Order: sequence, then structure tokens, then C-alpha cells
Amino acid sequence: MTNTGLAPRLSIVTLGVANVPKARAFYEALGWQASSASQEAITFFQLSGVVLALFDRNALADDANVAPAGDGFRAVTLAHNVTSEAEVDAALAHAVNCGARLVKEATKVFWGGYSGYFADLDGHLWEVAYNPFLPLDDAGRPVLPGSQP
Repeated sequence: MTNTGLAPRLSIVTLGVANVPKARAFYEALGWQASSASQEAITFFQLSGVVLALFDRNALADDANVAPAGDGFRAVTLAHNVTSEAEVDAALAHAVNCGARLVKEATKVFWGGYSGYFADLDGHLWEVAYNPFLPLDDAGRPVLPGSQP
């Protein structure tokens, strides 16, 4: 029997960017290594369990058959979880040193953790968070209670 549902999996996150080489340089400055599968028009980064792709914003909109306009809040944030408040502060400082814009300084948050936000060169929001209720496995991936890998 064939499963016609959608498996609970995220394979690739593609960010539409204004300039692929500049965006690639920013993420490489963070310490991430671009894959050899990258090309002039697209860059791939292997993250823990998911691939991050950087692709021209207009070309991405065209591919999805939607308008490329829209520079405000996109109702999406990307999260990078760490194991301590000190790691949150260090990660945010590193991102800013690499050219990111600090959007929200790290602070204790209502849900009991500690987090802050930065925006990459194209305004994509990244939250850096320490969540004492969400353990990370040895590979740094979050492990939800009662979930199976």
C-alpha cells in the first residue's frame, strides 16, 4: 500500500536572496562550508539534517509562480538552538561581526528560555535560542518529547 500523505520531513530551506555570491560569502563567514554541488546561481549548505539553499529571489519567485515583491515581515523565522545563554550571546555577536544586523538583543523570554534575533544580508530572520526544555542530541538537533527520529 502506498502512503499518499506527506511525511513529516523538511529537506531543503531555500532563501531567496538579492545576490547569491554575497549571500554565500556571508554564510561562509559564519563558518559554514558550501557544498561542491553549489553552482553560480545556487549555493547549498549541509546543515544538521536539512540543506540550506541560497537562490536568486526573483528567480525563486518565478519558479513558484508568485510575485517577488515583499520586503516586510515574512511570517517565518529560522532558528539555531544552542546549549547555553552564553552560546546565544556568542553566536549573535559572531553573526553581527560577519555582517548580520542585530534585530533583537538576547534576553530571557516569556517561555522560559533565552534568545535574540539577527537578520542576514537579505533580511531573513534567524533566532538564536537556548531552550532548557528542548534538549539537543549529539549532532545538535532538537529532540521533542515523545518523538521519533
